[in-house]
Amino acid sequence: MGISSVLPLLLLFACSWAPGGANLSQDDSQPWTSDETVVAGGTVVLKCQVKDHEDSSLQWSNPAQQTLYFGEKRALRDNRIQLVKSTPHELSISISNVALADEGEYTCSIFTMPVRTAKSLVTVLGIPQKPIITGYKSSLREKETIILNCQSSGSKPAAQLTWRKGEQELPGEPTQIQEDPNGKTFTVSSSVMFQVTREDDGVDILCSVNHESLKGADRSSSQRIEVLYTPTAKIRPDPPHPREGQKLLLHCEGRGNPIPQQYLWEKEGSVPPLKITQESALIFPFLNKSDSGTYGCTATSNMGSYKAYYTLNVNDPSPVPSSSSTYHAIIGGIVAFVVFLLLILLIFLGHYLIRHKGTYLTHEAKGSDDAPDADTAIINAEGGQSGGDDKKEYFI
Repeated sequence: MGISSVLPLLLLFACSWAPGGANLSQDDSQPWTSDETVVAGGTVVLKCQVKDHEDSSLQWSNPAQQTLYFGEKRALRDNRIQLVKSTPHELSISISNVALADEGEYTCSIFTMPVRTAKSLVTVLGIPQKPIITGYKSSLREKETIILNCQSSGSKPAAQLTWRKGEQELPGEPTQIQEDPNGKTFTVSSSVMFQVTREDDGVDILCSVNHESLKGADRSSSQRIEVLYTPTAKIRPDPPHPREGQKLLLHCEGRGNPIPQQYLWEKEGSVPPLKITQESALIFPFLNKSDSGTYGCTATSNMGSYKAYYTLNVNDPSPVPSSSSTYHAIIGGIVAFVVFLLLILLIFLGHYLIRHKGTYLTHEAKGSDDAPDADTAIINAEGGQSGGDDKKEYFI
């Protein structure tokens, strides 16, 4: 046998013993496994299977080539590593409380001839720390520019940072990435800059971390900002439609940060000012027509002043019925209604009697043969005689 014929056999034998050479074999004695990803602090399960074990046991080794389990036998004293299942065709183990140092290639071997191996790459995700926002020192004035910085460490791979103002997304600077001293995790940072308005007073600025280890969970920090701005004001009357003789309050409703501390009331054409007070209301105990006019309220804070106007028109007093007048009006209405009903009843009764009186007289005449008729009664009353008798007869 020449060198040219022996060399392919030597190469084949060397490949079968190489660490990754076993993956080239497709026979039933070749074990197989899968890559795994786990979050730091979690648990990973390594599963190795083979069809034809050839009366040999499976073995798991760590990236440092230390044997973890050989069949059912523990080889490394690490209580985090536990046996899950051991049969001639399968060897599964679990590693709990996984650390970043546990990352690497784990080897499953079966000691056949030649030895066959399979690799499982374990990737450990570093969980990013809660972000920290810096840059805010004190209250800001309206239209002032603010710069905020956000930083989070411990992510692996590097996390991404995003900004929000309330529910509105803020365009921040691209995330900066820096490797941590351990050489495995990263620190990320970002900044945002914008001009504040009065609508930003009391708004939360949020910095959020986006990373696959969080599995959609929110990890963010917020910074509430305070914006100082000049006051505004408006005048509200109570009651809204004042009339002569009523009590009226004009409320000067001031807004701002800080809230106005002083209110100055004036009436156009009137000198001096009506009132300077910390209370916001101007009181009219009893309105007169002479109170009509335009009133001004100046609300003042240490950020400035604002003047609001209100035109007061005092309307004529509206007649308000007293309770006794209302009572008598109700009684009078009831009495008039009763009298009306009685009048209607009398009219119907009169018609009834008139109709039935004629009927009664007719029945009386027919019921007696001796009864004279109406004409005879009239003649006798006028002096006529009946049967030559001088006697006069009267019928009533």
